[in-house]
Amino acid sequence: MIASEGNLRKATIFLPNLFTVMNMALGFFAIVSSFEHKWAQAAISVFVGHVMDIIDGRLARFMGSSSKFGGEFDSFADLVSFGMAPAVMVYMLALKDYGKLGFLLAFLFLLCGALRLTRFNLKSSQPEGAPSPAFIGLPIPGAGGCVAMLVLLVGYYESGHQGRMGNTLYGLVPMLRKLIPLIVFSLSLLMISKVQYANFKKTHLFRPQSMRTFMITVFVLFMIYAYPQNTIFIMYSSYILWGLVNTGWRAYRLKRHAIPERENP
Repeated sequence: MIASEGNLRKATIFLPNLFTVMNMALGFFAIVSSFEHKWAQAAISVFVGHVMDIIDGRLARFMGSSSKFGGEFDSFADLVSFGMAPAVMVYMLALKDYGKLGFLLAFLFLLCGALRLTRFNLKSSQPEGAPSPAFIGLPIPGAGGCVAMLVLLVGYYESGHQGRMGNTLYGLVPMLRKLIPLIVFSLSLLMISKVQYANFKKTHLFRPQSMRTFMITVFVLFMIYAYPQNTIFIMYSSYILWGLVNTGWRAYRLKRHAIPERENP
């Protein structure tokens, strides 16, 4: 009986870390694929790594096996998959054309990703208060995933292969390619900003009260199957823009409420 309990405990620790290892392996595979100019392989690896990253966190919380080791290990994997891999991908595809500036932009992305993870780990190590409903700063998987999908779109376009990309998005790719330096720079700053982003930790897909969320998830999965490039790129872009809009709206509301208080002390 004691041996069974010990094995169960080991399994609850091993399983989440296994998904973290797969995440890191996919990130390394994306880097290797970038040197071979296999952009689709590299981008898909980063996206699947993001899925692995979501699963390992939820699995650890579900099994009650969250630990400091697991958190630190997860951060190292995230830095490889969503920091190093996208930085190498976008540099090899486009930023190297800008010489030293391109190198600095790619490194800035990696640096800001490392700073973002460090800040998150420091906050997580503090005594727990009320759980926060939002991340402070753009999470590195969101930034890395957006860069990876951008590389995928440009890679498809330059190879003359449209895939299952919609005509509208396909026509926008040349403009997106020209904006790559600005996009990488903006995503880097967003990672170390104070902009708030939803963390979705309270989302429970399989509970009866979350049936609407479950149906939305099914619809999104169908759209990913039908139009993968469009849907995934729009998902990342919408998440990034929504954080900016929501933070701006919150700041406007706070300012609006503060004005009457000044006028009527």
